[in-house]
Amino acid sequence: MSAMDRHESHTEILRKYYEYANAGDWDRWCDLFADDQVMDEQLAGHIEGLEVLRSMMKGMGTMYRVFRNEPVHFVVDGEKAAAVSHLTAVSASGEPIEAEVMNFFRIVDGKIAYMANYHDTVPFQVLSQD
Repeated sequence: MSAMDRHESHTEILRKYYEYANAGDWDRWCDLFADDQVMDEQLAGHIEGLEVLRSMMKGMGTMYRVFRNEPVHFVVDGEKAAAVSHLTAVSASGEPIEAEVMNFFRIVDGKIAYMANYHDTVPFQVLSQD
């Protein structure tokens, strides 16, 4: 695969990451990750393995009434990629959440092998009150 094809492929994976999340399609979202994926999620912590991730994501539908994570900008460089996005959500108890987010990805063989996210955690404190 040429560098240009890989860039387009990785950009498409990033688009799907946000498309599936915004649709609440967490099964297809999880399908974007490698079986041995590693994630450093700012709220959930360190997550290893696709099955652990799938199990964790089953609770997303009850954690938020509304969840929208809109990408603003993608940067793709080889197997590394970054995405800047704006998250708008409503907690299960009806509290609004707004946050700017930065995600870092490593994409290997068409799957997300590693992901880390970075954002202000203060807006998410309402989740502990639900």
